[in-house]
Amino acid sequence: MPTTETFRIPKHRRHVPAARQRLRKVLADWGLAYELADTVTLLANELVTNAVTHCRVSHAQVGVTVTRHGPELVLEVRDPDRNRLPRPHDSGPDEEGGRGLALVAALADSWGCRQEPYTKCVWARFALAERGRVRVPADH
Repeated sequence: MPTTETFRIPKHRRHVPAARQRLRKVLADWGLAYELADTVTLLANELVTNAVTHCRVSHAQVGVTVTRHGPELVLEVRDPDRNRLPRPHDSGPDEEGGRGLALVAALADSWGCRQEPYTKCVWARFALAERGRVRVPADH
């Protein structure tokens, strides 16, 4: 049976740390290994920051869902600007931004995006198994 946590934040940069803290608590409560929890939290920070920065819908909310199901964890970030799908960007050495999706691609086992009826969703998947051992305990 999957375990899921979903929450929303207002679309504003000042709420990104709250999303990061909430996700870190959920992952700790689930007993996720520190290294993987740190990676998931870092990528969530990137995806939530992208959503609050690039969503052009006024007074929107950004949704964050994390699901632990069997041997994988899935992170999903949604915003209502469904027609603006993210695209990786080759940043020059002097650019301050534009590396978030490259970081997601490098650290997640897989990632992508999709249009939903009222939102877009950017997702990242992470394998929980390492050398045949699961890194999270069974559901309580």
